[in-house]
Amino acid sequence: MLKNSLVRFHAMSRTAIRSLLMHKLRSLLTVLGLVFGVASVIIMLAVAEGASRQVQAQITSLGVRNVIVRSVRPVEEGDVMNRWDALTFGLTYDDMQRINETIDSVVTTTPQREFMHEARHGDNHLDARVVGVHMNYADSNGLDMARGRFINGMDLKHLRNVCVLGADIARKLFGHQSPLGKSVQIGNQHFFRVVGVTRWRTPSAGIGSSMSAQDYNLDVYIPLTTDRARIGEFLARVQQGSYTEQKIELSQITVQVDETENVKQTADVMEGLLAKYHPRKDYAITVPLDLLDQAQAAQRIFSVVLGSTAAISLLVGGIGIMNIMLASVSERTQEIGIRRALGARQRDIIAQFVVETSVLSAIGTMIGLAVGLAAPSVVTWSSGMETKVTIWAPVIAVMVSLAVGIVSGLYPAHRASRLDPIEALRRV
Repeated sequence: MLKNSLVRFHAMSRTAIRSLLMHKLRSLLTVLGLVFGVASVIIMLAVAEGASRQVQAQITSLGVRNVIVRSVRPVEEGDVMNRWDALTFGLTYDDMQRINETIDSVVTTTPQREFMHEARHGDNHLDARVVGVHMNYADSNGLDMARGRFINGMDLKHLRNVCVLGADIARKLFGHQSPLGKSVQIGNQHFFRVVGVTRWRTPSAGIGSSMSAQDYNLDVYIPLTTDRARIGEFLARVQQGSYTEQKIELSQITVQVDETENVKQTADVMEGLLAKYHPRKDYAITVPLDLLDQAQAAQRIFSVVLGSTAAISLLVGGIGIMNIMLASVSERTQEIGIRRALGARQRDIIAQFVVETSVLSAIGTMIGLAVGLAAPSVVTWSSGMETKVTIWAPVIAVMVSLAVGIVSGLYPAHRASRLDPIEALRRV
């Protein structure tokens, strides 16, 4: 019984392929809908997954066990730029001490202060973000060294005039020369000896309400103690003929929590603690763990939307197959009548047309699968956009494509099987 079924299926498959080869162009145009449909599903889901992973990697680099607190200029003092005045706002060393002493779940606190200043070496100069840091800054921010070393404890203790350069600023100031041991001028009077260069890192986009876009490759890192002693807590700024001084002790405090489960609770406690000493709300708290959850939720929605949009191409391809098979039924009416007259049953006619539809669907699906798996690499190479093909994207695309193609052929097959043999033989 099984052997007879296999023989019949093999014969039907040969007949189906022969029938499709008789109309090569028509068959090719028919499968194009499924080719583009399958490829679109895979490519769109790959783009969505790549973009999501890039955002999640940026958030993860902030540390899922971290709570980030940044100084924010008070809103009510936004119009003070035209006055000769000094603004005092933001986080202080006392805030960091209170966090360390009050909250049991806090493991470490990493302070930093940042400001824009001109960095110069010889005739080369550019605006850089100068960041006063502690020695654990590199670990908490995922910085790797390409040359030399990062700021260490002795630099902090002895207030040394040393600095670590980002990859791009080192290249722009020193070209192909090694910057180690050479001096960089910050502002008009401060000189720092270069002790290290960080490895190039992809710039991060703005994350959260208080986390702006950041390019680590244009940073200059100096010891925080040196920053406080040499540059001071007052930062002068001249803009459009006005002079403003700002006093900021710390620009950011990164707090590492002992367990991931305690991150949100610690952030709530910190909010209450800082609110007592900052009634003007001159700080903002960012929880990377919350941002990661939001990014993952957004990625799921984005994937569903893109996948659904691409799936419309599969539906269009299925309609194309149905249209062609209906035309084939009309063209082969006499053939169907002859087969019925020679003893073919209705289910034999249905099986013949379903096999032809399945062959069309399989060809279109396989070509679309090949295009879909190859295209993301081309997208990444040509645009620099990160793409990632997950195992589920091609599996879902192939299953839906085959299902759409086969289902689209059922109605034409059923219609062919219902033809009256006598009436079919009368048509020439």
